Amino acid sequence: MINSMTGYGGAQGEINGVNYVVEVKAVNNRYFKTIIKLPELAAFLEEDIERLLRKNLSRGTVNYALRLKDVSANALFDIDEAALKAIVEKLSRVGSSVDINGAIDIGSLLTLPGVIRPTSPDEEMAEQIKEVVLKISQEAIDKLKQMRAAEGSFLEADLKKRCRAIEQGLERIRARGAAVLQEYAKRLKKRVDELLAHAELKLDEEILAREVAIFADRSDISEEVARLDSHLQQFAQSCQANDQAGRRLDFIGQEMLREANTIASKASDTEITRWVVDIKCQIDRIKEQVQNVE
Repeated sequence: MINSMTGYGGAQGEINGVNYVVEVKAVNNRYFKTIIKLPELAAFLEEDIERLLRKNLSRGTVNYALRLKDVSANALFDIDEAALKAIVEKLSRVGSSVDINGAIDIGSLLTLPGVIRPTSPDEEMAEQIKEVVLKISQEAIDKLKQMRAAEGSFLEADLKKRCRAIEQGLERIRARGAAVLQEYAKRLKKRVDELLAHAELKLDEEILAREVAIFADRSDISEEVARLDSHLQQFAQSCQANDQAGRRLDFIGQEMLREANTIASKASDTEITRWVVDIKCQIDRIKEQVQNVE
């Protein structure tokens, strides 16, 4: 079964009255890329979360966000009281020396660098945060993977439908191939007979056979049809594989298009050319859909 690269998952947990909410979103990308957003309180978990994402996902741009809800002020930051006290004392001395009287706005002082510092959890609290965050992160990733699998089933059904359409086109091309050669021989003989009629000459059947053989060799598409059919079988097998098949399917799609182009260039028949155009339309759609496969 194949998986889509797009999906969403979310989960939440609680520590000491603080809710930790994880959201994981994934979109298409040829490679694997992570964008991790963490609050200061949990910034130390970035490497652990990166490893967790890489362990579970192989392709796509993955946006990971951790948010805190119902958080008290004490949980978010600390005030450096010593630094604030020193600033107030200096301002008071300066005001006295220049004979300036006025109230000091504490709120404005809190915006100064170094007065407010993010809270750094102690070792015990950090371990609790790590355990809960990684647990809910795995839950969110599992939900994302479930959504990827569900969307992947729809992708697989669409890809199989288009492969069947290509197979039907190839069957018509095979059936038409033998008739094309016979029709060419008849047309060639008729044209030559018409040209030689006034000269009262007779066509050498050996020469005619040689010309037909040259045409047959030049326009033979049996190998290309066989290779395209083989690519279809490989494509179906890759869809059933449990590993990440996106890159492999993309490569097979390119090979399918190459064989279809060769058939179109070699076939000297309007019917075959028309069927090849239909096949190429299906292959182009397959290549578009494969860009969504993990």
